[in-house]
Amino acid sequence: RDKKVYCNVSELVYTAHVENFCLCVFISASVPQFTNSPTMIVMVGLPARGKTYISKKLTRYLNWIGVPTRVFNVGQYRRDAVRTYKSFEFFCPDNEEAMKIRKACALAALKDVFCYFTQDHGQVAVFDATNTTRERREVILTFAKENGYKVFFVESLCDDPEIIAENIKQVKLSSPDYVNCDKEEAVTDFLKRIDCYKLTYVPLDDDKDRNLSYIKIFNVGSRYLVNQVQDHIQSRIVYYLMNIHVTPRTIYLCRHGESELNLLGRIGGDSGLSARGIKFAAALGTYIRGQCILDLKIWTSHMRRTIQTAEAIGVPYEQWKALNEIDAGVCEEMTYEEIQDHFPEEFALRDQDKYRYRYPKGESYEDLVQRLEPVIMELERQENVLVICHQAVMRCLLAYFLDKTSDELPYLKCPLHTVMKLTPVAYGCEVESIFLNVEAVNTHRDRPMVSTVILSYCNIYQLKSSHLFI
Repeated sequence: RDKKVYCNVSELVYTAHVENFCLCVFISASVPQFTNSPTMIVMVGLPARGKTYISKKLTRYLNWIGVPTRVFNVGQYRRDAVRTYKSFEFFCPDNEEAMKIRKACALAALKDVFCYFTQDHGQVAVFDATNTTRERREVILTFAKENGYKVFFVESLCDDPEIIAENIKQVKLSSPDYVNCDKEEAVTDFLKRIDCYKLTYVPLDDDKDRNLSYIKIFNVGSRYLVNQVQDHIQSRIVYYLMNIHVTPRTIYLCRHGESELNLLGRIGGDSGLSARGIKFAAALGTYIRGQCILDLKIWTSHMRRTIQTAEAIGVPYEQWKALNEIDAGVCEEMTYEEIQDHFPEEFALRDQDKYRYRYPKGESYEDLVQRLEPVIMELERQENVLVICHQAVMRCLLAYFLDKTSDELPYLKCPLHTVMKLTPVAYGCEVESIFLNVEAVNTHRDRPMVSTVILSYCNIYQLKSSHLFI
């Protein structure tokens, strides 16, 4: 009567009260476990050198590849503490009261880093501040050593006045510090703030700091200096930072035209385009030519439906096997109804954790993200690109650019015959959805409700004599 049966299935723990047929669900996220000590990425550099841009972009990348990462922006701690901005004089090194506040804010951020690593099981913390003095960096190094953290410094050095002026214009004038301020007065104040930091700025020294791990980035990537890379995570950070750039560009993402298997509701396969798919391919060509994009690169997968879509544009294109649709394994070319009938347990398991679920003899979204990492790296290197791909692939790429979590990723809407126009901006990415007026089937499947997941799973098993047999 009071017996409970516990089963651990795909990180979902079900407690079944057999007599009352009451099911309670407890869900815990899967977090990659540490193989090494947590890592602190410590930014270094004068204001308006792109430190926060690098911090946010690097955090987005690391989270996308499955490394839990969070930014700790000390400037925000200062704004929370002071509430109202008091001009550049607050940053003068001889302002003792302000220096105490700034030091307290840095220590508060370090305390939160400790909580993030110990309580939230984070793997990487990005400490976003100027950290321009050797004294401040020693405080961070001591804190890290006491807690067993690795430290990797990222110093951004820039002496190009045009780059600095553009950064102030694009980012700093929209900062909370200058809300409702006259633009010219804000620029003057910020330049004086930079001068305050210059008085005490001591860059990382190639001789004195030779035992530290760091990368120096000169003038937004014109040159790099890397020293003492300790592990795999740091090597990936270096690789990523050496591929990003700030050149204005546009990235277009779209799926292939509607395919013959889309019409039948079947997943995967390698079918050609339907009549409406062919019509969309022509419409896509007209749209792209109308954009008058200079040096546009076009990428497709190795599958017929993306190649046929690209050929209608009438310009050269490049095929990437990494852009192939997610491999559905034994479920290839089946409908969802057929999967539910033939593989009910697999159908239920996928609904429980769509991101990590792997089709038998196939792939998961998590696998797909790893496969697409070289594509992301090349997208970061390029300027204007049109990627013609598939639903699962487009979801993964969108999740990277729009900073979506692994939980959100598998349910992003990527309808057929719609182009997503992505324009990278200072701290993120603007997105515009353009439907090209060619109807197509809807292949999107919404996230199932929790109750639906439970019932779907329970249908697999039989209840006998007031016991749940699993």
